[in-house]
Amino acid sequence: MAAAAWTDRGRRAVTLLKTATGSRSSHTGLRSQYDALVIGGGGVFVFVFVFVRVQAAYLQKGGLRTAVLERRHVLGGAAVSEEIVPGFHFSRCSYLLSLLRPHIYEDLELKKHGLKVYMRDPHAFTPMLEEGVGGAPPRSLTLGSDLAMNQQEIEKFSQKDAKAYPEFLAHLEKLAAAVHPLLDAPPVDIPGVTAGSFRKRLAAAHTLKPIISCGLKLGRNIPDFYEIITAPIMKILTRWFESEPLRATLATDGVIGAMTSPSNPGSGYVLLHHVMGELEKEKGAWGYVEGGMGGVSQAMARAARSYGVDIFTEKEVEQVLIGPDGAAKGVVLKDGTEIHSRVVLSNATPHVTFKKLTPQASLPPEFIKAVDQIDYTSPVTKINVAVDKLPNFLASPTPDDKPGPHHQCSIHLNCENVEVLETAYKEAMNGRISTRPMLEMTIPSVLDPTLAPPGCHVVSLFTQFTPYHIEGREWTDEDREAYADNVFDWVEQYAPGFKKSVVGRDILAPPDLERIFGLTGGNIFHGSMSLDQLYLARPLPSLSDYRSPITGLYLCGSGSHPGGGVMGSPGWNAALTALADLKRQ
Repeated sequence: MAAAAWTDRGRRAVTLLKTATGSRSSHTGLRSQYDALVIGGGGVFVFVFVFVRVQAAYLQKGGLRTAVLERRHVLGGAAVSEEIVPGFHFSRCSYLLSLLRPHIYEDLELKKHGLKVYMRDPHAFTPMLEEGVGGAPPRSLTLGSDLAMNQQEIEKFSQKDAKAYPEFLAHLEKLAAAVHPLLDAPPVDIPGVTAGSFRKRLAAAHTLKPIISCGLKLGRNIPDFYEIITAPIMKILTRWFESEPLRATLATDGVIGAMTSPSNPGSGYVLLHHVMGELEKEKGAWGYVEGGMGGVSQAMARAARSYGVDIFTEKEVEQVLIGPDGAAKGVVLKDGTEIHSRVVLSNATPHVTFKKLTPQASLPPEFIKAVDQIDYTSPVTKINVAVDKLPNFLASPTPDDKPGPHHQCSIHLNCENVEVLETAYKEAMNGRISTRPMLEMTIPSVLDPTLAPPGCHVVSLFTQFTPYHIEGREWTDEDREAYADNVFDWVEQYAPGFKKSVVGRDILAPPDLERIFGLTGGNIFHGSMSLDQLYLARPLPSLSDYRSPITGLYLCGSGSHPGGGVMGSPGWNAALTALADLKRQ
């Protein structure tokens, strides 16, 4: 079903509930009673998954008195802007914007509420570590929206690949476009369609429309779609291309944020997941938010408050309250305060929601066992760096500390050869920190001068592969510093002078991402994006419709369908599910 249809469905639900309950104004203090509570739970990571604002706004539009409870001192979970080094404002965790569903963006009027995005073009830069020929700089590969420029860049390595690249892009875009109906809708209601009265089956049949729409859009491409969601990305890239720099650059999108290698099944879907994005109506685009990723959180918060939502920081939830009837009745905060509500929506991971916030006696033992088996393995360590000079790359030098087009890109280091990625992955799988890690560098201050003092910059290093435990033991501060030193040594090889320019750094290993932001295992997606944890099985087959075994308790974060990165859809669908359930009460 198209996004517009789902927007209409949401607005119909809003109208019905407004008629039933009327609208309510916002309140400056924390009440003891609400209709709906949203647990921020530390939020989510990469590409700004601040679903918490989305469902809160929609619930409030539905006429419900709604409150959002944020655990930390800053709004947005992991989609936040923080001044870690004086004068430098970092997107501390999530660092790029895309995959924000267009109807969410428009319906909440985020631009009116202050969201400003700097579009990036070109979008990818992969410099080589090699000796230049005849005194020339080392080669590099730059990719952007200009197809002719892309082909010229690829021709440095292979004329055959340059000719194939436009067809490859069109192929991916066709597959990604067909998936969009599935992103904006809950999974098929299998029990509803297969059991019960004819009337109930007929009512549940509408959940088949998105998957039918997807199938019709795919048409004869269904075998290609099946292959890309199941195959190793290298199987597909090797069929299309012969040059290592191009294959390795594209392969990074098949492993980004995932503890997998380009040769593992399922990495093809991870790549497809990351090309589904859209920003400012431009397909596949990614951008920087002015002021850092907290700008998205603030815009969503302003939209939510405009509907009367109460938003509170430093209100950590200790436990979900369960009534005598076994249904959720609200929450208890860490300070002992009880807040009652008709429904509770959790933006925390499934593990945090059901193992830490829900009384275990209220859940079936077999369900708890299933929750224990959800995979949260993460390879990510994020390093935020303040520098007093722009990195100058040997492969594309720029004079007088002036940024070139490549400085606005995602800069891929240690990514010129697939074998480098494979080796880094294998080290982590054996419990060791990768000696030559995969690095994705972004420098948002090149486009957004509000982030750093004049002449200075903020640098984001999204790195992998690093295990949660190092050969069975916990990370130490010495491990963090040694790893960051090694990362900086590699950056130095591509951009001499980088280490001397550093004035401060913030190192977030997987345990830090879990401790600070509530990301179980440090996993940026609230659970691995493997085939056994997607669509009808995300995060579990019994939880794919956002409802939980506890009546009135819903999952609304990226641990739900459609998963990490597709901003708005889990919150959107969970909110509509809660609204529908309340309407039936």
